[in-house]
Amino acid sequence: MMTVEEIMEPITAEMSEFEVRFRRSMKSKVPLLDKVTHYIIRRKGKQMRPMFIFLTAKMLGKVNDKTYDAATLVELLHTATLVHDDVVDDANERRGFFSVNALWKNKIAVLVGDYMLSKVLLLSIEKNNTLLLEVVARAVREMSEGELLQIEKARKLDITEEIYFDVIRQKTASLISTCCEAGAISAERQDSAETMRKFGEYIGISFQLKDDIFDYGEPGEIGKPTGLDIRERKMTLPLIFVLNNSTPEIRKELINIVKNHNENPKKVRRAVQLVIENGGIEYAHMKMLEFKNKALELIKNIPNSDAKTSIIGLVDYTTKRKK
Repeated sequence: MMTVEEIMEPITAEMSEFEVRFRRSMKSKVPLLDKVTHYIIRRKGKQMRPMFIFLTAKMLGKVNDKTYDAATLVELLHTATLVHDDVVDDANERRGFFSVNALWKNKIAVLVGDYMLSKVLLLSIEKNNTLLLEVVARAVREMSEGELLQIEKARKLDITEEIYFDVIRQKTASLISTCCEAGAISAERQDSAETMRKFGEYIGISFQLKDDIFDYGEPGEIGKPTGLDIRERKMTLPLIFVLNNSTPEIRKELINIVKNHNENPKKVRRAVQLVIENGGIEYAHMKMLEFKNKALELIKNIPNSDAKTSIIGLVDYTTKRKK
């Protein structure tokens, strides 16, 4: 498997330049806002989303100013949604650091997220990037719809596999599909935009399936399952599969644990064990590889290049990562 450093090699200069431009896009005349955004920037993750944008643009054509604009818009949107998510989930931590709402309270966190969304609109209009704005706005709509659909269905625990995929297609995959589509548009390759949108969607789904599996440990090498998804009553694919494909007794026991005993560590461990023993992890793993292969199939006819090698490496990384 390629390392993140190896994957980034063809776009190292572009990612450094992007950092500078992204910081500039966050600037404000309000000191409190600058303080919060500076805190957010310093704690950014692996930046997979900008990587997808730059690698897509480079694989299909050339990185240009529009590519930097696309990466800035998507990263502003992504950061805004994370800040708002922490408020919605009442989360005090993100990636091992205090969340914005833990340090500055909910009101400030919501306003900072709003500020970033306003920057998405203003930067798009300023640069006349209406096509990119349309793609990014669609992602906002889909992420909101996906989140609300999940909340609605999780209450009843009657979620089908079909609805589960609808939820993650909107909630998780829409942002990665936006990156790949925006990367194609920025490189003036509208002819490939729809293919790359689909490519990103499949990657986003397999990325989420990998997250689902983490909660139970890997198939064949069960590590230390956390059962966090069960504690939070999240309906993930391993659980859905077992609920829909096991005996009435197992189904009844699982529903009882998720509904009534999700705070009891012993009961949660029992639920994790039931999901593992009844093939939930194997099934999710099989589905993850299926979506990954569908994605790679879409780009097989694109000419080989360092950028293409890296984007395949990035796809591989999303399904083999350890956290």
